[in-house]
Amino acid sequence: MNIKKDDVTGPEVIALLHDHLQSITLHSPPESIHALDAERLRQTDVTFWSAWDGDGLLGCAALKELDSLHGEIKSMKTSPQHVRKGVAKQLLHHLIEEARQCGYQRISLETGSMAAFHPARSLYEKAGFYYCDPFADYKEDPNSLFMRLDI
Repeated sequence: MNIKKDDVTGPEVIALLHDHLQSITLHSPPESIHALDAERLRQTDVTFWSAWDGDGLLGCAALKELDSLHGEIKSMKTSPQHVRKGVAKQLLHHLIEEARQCGYQRISLETGSMAAFHPARSLYEKAGFYYCDPFADYKEDPNSLFMRLDI
């Protein structure tokens, strides 16, 4: 697997992000969707990576800087044909290492509270994330759970 910084302009990446947003809308009401679109993922406070096997896109993930010591995981998505092959785990470990190199002391994330998001929550728990209160501009929401990792 080759994980590389990405400018969020390639058609495969755009299609995967569109799939990500579509799948979230199946399980979350509009007011509880906090995913970033491609344009927002291109902003200077976000670093985006894509994972490839040759010409095949395996997945993507982003790290948004909240402040000099705190980052937020955004847009973790595995290509549907590569689910349960360890792609998300490798992307998550890559994000954690990148956060360390940035000097962050913690990384946080927001994810859905519904059953459809259980695999993601399990991945984060296994990596040492724990549940926490809302952070940054998030508010309490029965459709959202918040997690944090101190690094």
